[in-house]
Amino acid sequence: MSTTPAGWNFAEIWERNADRFPDAVAQIQGDRAHTWAQFDQRADGIASALLTAGAQHQDKVAHYLYNCPEYLESMFGMFKAGLVPVNTNYRYTDDELTYLWDNSDAVAVVFHGTFTHRCEAMRERTPRVKTWIWVDDGTEPCPEWAISYETAAAGAPGRVVPPWGRSPDDLYILFTGGTTGMPKGVMWRQDDMIGSLDAASKRPLPTTPGWEQFDERMAKPGPRNLPAAPLMHGTGAFNAMWNLALAGSVVTVVGRHFDPVELLDTIQQHRVNSISIVGDAFAKPILRALDAEPDRWDISSLRVIVSSGVMWAAETKAGLLAHNQRLIMIDSLGSSEAIGMASNTTTAESAASRTATSSTAKFSLGPNTKVLSDDGTEVIAGSGERGRVALRGRTPVGYYKDEAKSASTFITFEGVRWSIPGDFAEVEADGTLKLYGRGSQCINTGGEKVFPEEVEEALKLHPSIADAAVVGVPDERFGEAITALVEPHEGATIDERELIAYVRTTLAAFKSPKRVLTVDTIGRAANGKLDYKKLKAEALDQLGID
Repeated sequence: MSTTPAGWNFAEIWERNADRFPDAVAQIQGDRAHTWAQFDQRADGIASALLTAGAQHQDKVAHYLYNCPEYLESMFGMFKAGLVPVNTNYRYTDDELTYLWDNSDAVAVVFHGTFTHRCEAMRERTPRVKTWIWVDDGTEPCPEWAISYETAAAGAPGRVVPPWGRSPDDLYILFTGGTTGMPKGVMWRQDDMIGSLDAASKRPLPTTPGWEQFDERMAKPGPRNLPAAPLMHGTGAFNAMWNLALAGSVVTVVGRHFDPVELLDTIQQHRVNSISIVGDAFAKPILRALDAEPDRWDISSLRVIVSSGVMWAAETKAGLLAHNQRLIMIDSLGSSEAIGMASNTTTAESAASRTATSSTAKFSLGPNTKVLSDDGTEVIAGSGERGRVALRGRTPVGYYKDEAKSASTFITFEGVRWSIPGDFAEVEADGTLKLYGRGSQCINTGGEKVFPEEVEEALKLHPSIADAAVVGVPDERFGEAITALVEPHEGATIDERELIAYVRTTLAAFKSPKRVLTVDTIGRAANGKLDYKKLKAEALDQLGID
């Protein structure tokens, strides 16, 4: 068994779980299932392969994978070897991949077979990458320049501990794309990330780590979690990593594109206890499937749905509760740079006392969260003043190789270091948070500032709208004119005047769209986020504006 830890480290925690619960299931996908003992042993094989290939302390290794057991298994191997996982968006172009792997200083890439030709083309453009590990997915054969993942996983010499050991200071880097600029790598100390993920627990881990207290907390194998969101994004990865810390198991679907039917089938088949989603982008399709066939699935095992990243409408939550009254739905305000800033928890009891409009986009502040003005003073509840949501305590080290961006996001006021990702909000009289959105997308129309998310949420409550996006386009009179792009439900007809009037029933007139444009799809990414640059170009094209 492990010695008393100096601080929390994922490899140490996961190995502890493997030692205590070797026969419990750690990962499931389709007809594949690995116990904790197998999870541990196979991760040792990957750790050994990377070290044998020459990886050094805190070298970066990129994941270029869809959701699969190999994703977390190889992450475990990297943590064992004192290496740093780097996520890769599998939708990236060659230029974006070149930037990411070069900027992250990646020395190795673990990739699905379907990306073989793309990786082969990247080899000249990313000479720092010396090791390529091919994961068989039934598409392309293993190239001669790559290592077979299965061969590596089966080659464990025993438990791997690198010469430099493990440390709570070992990094996990999450590259976040955002909507403007190139991706930035958010650097988390593992001890800080574990503390952040554990902060909301009823029985948090001790500040001074010790295995006796840990064993009491994790007295038996934990729950089954299904990341509906991609593991390449924070929402999916954070929840899956923490579920493994709880000695639970992670279930991944076989399909590579979100399918609510497959998701519900998997929840029923494997008796999944919790899932992670990205707001209405996932929740609405799930609800439509349940409404269409209410007697098809038994989802009674599902207790918790966690969402982060985009707004999750109260009416969608109410619809899900109609299919499972025991659900606890946690809408978390957080980001790659700040975990657990605020939350909104919905249950059958709490939903009964709320209206749809009163609970959407309102959050209860976490104990280390404040709303700060630009000069660092706290926004007073009920003042109507807007500021930026800020988190103190356990926060990232900064952005990898970007001191300027780090200085603008991680700010010290009066000796306290805050993570301020850019979410604007106000604190209402009852102490709850009303979120407006990121300032980078704020539209200035006639001197008034309008946050797209607020208008989008109002539009999506209309029965004809499946999804919506709002952008500002040049306007001679107002500077920018609010323009909505809407994706209608199948068979629905869009009435521009009606929608504009509908928005004005809940928002001030200056926030309502001047134009409403219909599109086949809003085109949300797998993490539920919008490409506002592309959407603005679409709006300009439809309006004939150069």
